[in-house]
Amino acid sequence: MGTYVPNSERVQQEMLDVIGVKNVRDLYCNVPKKMFVKELNLPSEKSELEVRAAVIEIAEKNRVFKTCLRGAGAYRHFIPAVVKSITSREELVTAYTPYQAEISQGILQSIFEYQTEMCELTGMDVSNASVYDGATAAAESITMCRDRKRTKAYVSATANPQVIETMQTYCFGSGVELTVIPAKNGKTDEKALKAALGEDAACFYLQQPNYFGLMEDAAAIGEIVHAAGAKYVMGVNPIACALMKTPAECGADVAVGEGQPLGLDVAFGGPYLGFMTATHDMMRHLPGRIVGETHDVDGKVGYVLTLTAREQHIRREKATSNICSNEQLCAFTAGLYMAAMGASGMRQAATLSMSKAHYLAKALQKAGLSLAYKGEFFHEFVTACDEKTAKSIEKALEKVGILGGLSVDGGILWCATEVVTKAELDKTAEIVKEVLSK
Repeated sequence: MGTYVPNSERVQQEMLDVIGVKNVRDLYCNVPKKMFVKELNLPSEKSELEVRAAVIEIAEKNRVFKTCLRGAGAYRHFIPAVVKSITSREELVTAYTPYQAEISQGILQSIFEYQTEMCELTGMDVSNASVYDGATAAAESITMCRDRKRTKAYVSATANPQVIETMQTYCFGSGVELTVIPAKNGKTDEKALKAALGEDAACFYLQQPNYFGLMEDAAAIGEIVHAAGAKYVMGVNPIACALMKTPAECGADVAVGEGQPLGLDVAFGGPYLGFMTATHDMMRHLPGRIVGETHDVDGKVGYVLTLTAREQHIRREKATSNICSNEQLCAFTAGLYMAAMGASGMRQAATLSMSKAHYLAKALQKAGLSLAYKGEFFHEFVTACDEKTAKSIEKALEKVGILGGLSVDGGILWCATEVVTKAELDKTAEIVKEVLSK
C-alpha cells in the first residue's frame, strides 16, 4: 500500500493505556475462556520468495483464455490504462463511507460525477450511489415499486436466470408473489403479460437486450405495464445504452443493471456493482445513498449526502432495504471509465461489439449452425444445436485457447465485444465447421 502504515505496537499500547487495559486480550475478558483458541495448527512460516513461488504455482492452475466469446452477464471490454492507474492509488483504495462531508469531499464528488454519468447514460432523473451487483439492483427495484394495494411483481422469462433467482430469493423473504411471464420465440410474450397484469400488479421487470441477446419492443411493453397501473422496471446493459433508446425514452420508471462492463475486469465474478436510476417521482424509494451538490457559506461548491435511506442510520426497523455498502471503488471505476471513453468512445465500443457479433453470427451460419431466434440483437445471440454438439464445439475451441459460447437450453449463447479480432472470429467459425463435418 505504499505509504499506508497501520498503527505501531507503541501506538496500540498508548491506546490500551488510555482505556485502562494491559493488552488486547483484556478487551475480551468477558468472553468465556473455553471460547479461546489456545493453539493454531498452522504450518511453519515461509520467506517472501517461498510465498511468491507458492502463489504463482496456485495461480498457474487457472485457465485464462486469450479469446473470449462468452457473456451471459459478464463481458470483456477494453479498459483505458488511465482507469486502473487512478483507481489503484492508495488514497482511493482505502477510502470508506463519506459520513463526514467536511473530510470526504473527494469521494463525495466522485459519487456525484458517477451519478450524473449514469443519469446521462440511461436518460433517468436520478441515480443512487450504486448497490452490490446487477441482480441485487433488480431485486431491490421490486421493493421500490410495491405498496399496500399493489403487492405482486412480474419478471420476463427472457431475463438472466441468475437475476430471476435473486429476485425470487428477495421476494420469498419479503412475502411478495413473483410471477415469471413466459417467452415466445426468444422474447417476452406480450399477450401473456397483458393477461397476467391485474390491479394488484406492482411492477414488471424487462431485460434489454434480453438474456438471449435479442432487442425487446421495450416501448410497447412499457405501455402495457403502465396501462395496468404498474411500474415499469428495465434492466439494461450500460454499453448497449450508448446505441439503443434510453430507458427513459421507453417509459421506464426505474432502470437498473450490472455495471461490470464499465471498466471492471471479468475477474472471476467480481466485485461488481449494481446501478440504479429512476424518475424524479421514484427518487425517495431508491435504496442506499444519493450525493448532491451544494455551496458552503463562502459560495464555494461542495458535496453532501442529500438522501440516505433509513437502513443507513436511524429507524432501521422500518427500513425497506438492507443495502449498506455502495460499492464505491467499483462505482468510481465505472465513472472514470465513462469519463475516459466519452460519449463517442462509448458509442464506438457499442458499435464495434454489435458489428462483430453480427459478423460472427453470419460466419457461424456459413459453418453450419443456424440462429435459434429471429430479430435484432446487440452483441449476443443463440445458435441452435443439441447438447452433445455444443459440448464438442466447446472442447474443440478450448484446445486452441478460445472460450466459446455458453451452453443454454436448445443451443449456444455467443457473445462478441470490441476486443475480439476478425481473425479470432474467422478461426472460431473454421473450428465449428470442422466439428460439424465429423
